[in-house]
Amino acid sequence: MTDPKTAENLYAIVVHPALRGEEGLRDPEARLEEAVGLAAAIDLKIVAADVAPVVKPRPATLMGAGKVEEIRTKLDSFEPRPALVIVDGALTPVQHRNLEREWDAKVLDRTALILEIFGDRAQTAEGRLQVDLAHLNYQRSRLVRSWTHLERQRGGAGFLGGPGERQIESDRRALDDKIVRLKKKLEDVQHTRTLQRAKRKKAPHPVIALVGYTNAGKSTLFNRLTQSGVMAEDLLFATLDPTMRAIDLPSGVRAILSDTVGFISDLPTQLVAAFRATLEEVLEADVIVHVRDIAHPDSDAQRADVVKVLGELGIEDDDARPVIEALNKIDLLDEDERLDAEAVARLSEIRRIGTLAAPVGAAISAVTGDGVERLLALIEAALTAEHETVTLRLPSPFGAARAWLHERADILDEAASGEDLIITARMSKKTEGQFLKLHPQAVAAPEDGLAEKRA
Repeated sequence: MTDPKTAENLYAIVVHPALRGEEGLRDPEARLEEAVGLAAAIDLKIVAADVAPVVKPRPATLMGAGKVEEIRTKLDSFEPRPALVIVDGALTPVQHRNLEREWDAKVLDRTALILEIFGDRAQTAEGRLQVDLAHLNYQRSRLVRSWTHLERQRGGAGFLGGPGERQIESDRRALDDKIVRLKKKLEDVQHTRTLQRAKRKKAPHPVIALVGYTNAGKSTLFNRLTQSGVMAEDLLFATLDPTMRAIDLPSGVRAILSDTVGFISDLPTQLVAAFRATLEEVLEADVIVHVRDIAHPDSDAQRADVVKVLGELGIEDDDARPVIEALNKIDLLDEDERLDAEAVARLSEIRRIGTLAAPVGAAISAVTGDGVERLLALIEAALTAEHETVTLRLPSPFGAARAWLHERADILDEAASGEDLIITARMSKKTEGQFLKLHPQAVAAPEDGLAEKRA
């Protein structure tokens, strides 16, 4: 694949094919604007952008002959002539090949463009492995493009197949071997992640996963909550590799906050599969915080796309874990819009615990900090909703056990009982079980035992 970022290829045209009946909640112009933003994410200079209405997709070129010729004329009108056309849609290998011939330019469809962005942004070894795997799977589906100029005879082995077919099979086997090797490396990474999650469960600190559409403000919110310096820019896919930091909630309870890759409409299936190891952090989360760009005109459509991707990962509407919507960027709204967003958030609080279908909301600005305290209170309420008051007797020496509880539970009271210590705390059943497993010498005490010792 030619690098679209070489000097002669920095100029590009973006075309969004608006297929009749498939636009859903989005306006075609908004889709075109997003495609231009994706191109800008890899520093391409967009000299023209256009919506191409498609009443009936053509098998050969997707768009009609008139539109294809119009785009070629537009390419010829620029000096220097753009060497790249981005088609914001899915192209078959045949359509891809034919459009490159018609336009005498390299063509990237939406999948290829997103793969280019991911390849440019991935920083960790795991991220690069995932991008490489997605690229190989994409290339494998496009082998026909590379060899259609060679002789194609009937199928078969040995001398029965034409040379072009033999070359395709040879390349396919080479790609298959690379894919197998990459999958093995990714399995090792997944195994390491599983061990890391197992350690976190033993800790045990609850995990809060930030999810949302790309450029919704997840990394800005992550930085505000953790006081860290994760890359946060007004740029699509600014974050690709997962980042995790410990945070202390208002009550002092410690949790792990995870910033994940942003979702996008029509996310390539290759990337959904390849980045599953990264997104598994969401599957293991105790609370999901869906960060929404409430100031974006397609905010509702973006929400639908995020819910769709979560469903593909196995998180359905009836999932039991709490879901909180952070209605972000209220600082960009006018006064009436901001009041509406805040009213929607307040009404949602009627639900004590939110779900994916009916989340609890908080109107916030990750930039100014407005509403963030309320968001933290909702997160803490979700994490502690199932907590119970437990009274435990800790035999001497109780220093380590007491320190463990102070770090992971909400201590309500404690008092001496001879050489023992009686502690009353609020914690989840999971935390209580982990504590008693680590400190089997401690036993549950009657709740009135503490009052007796005080008397």
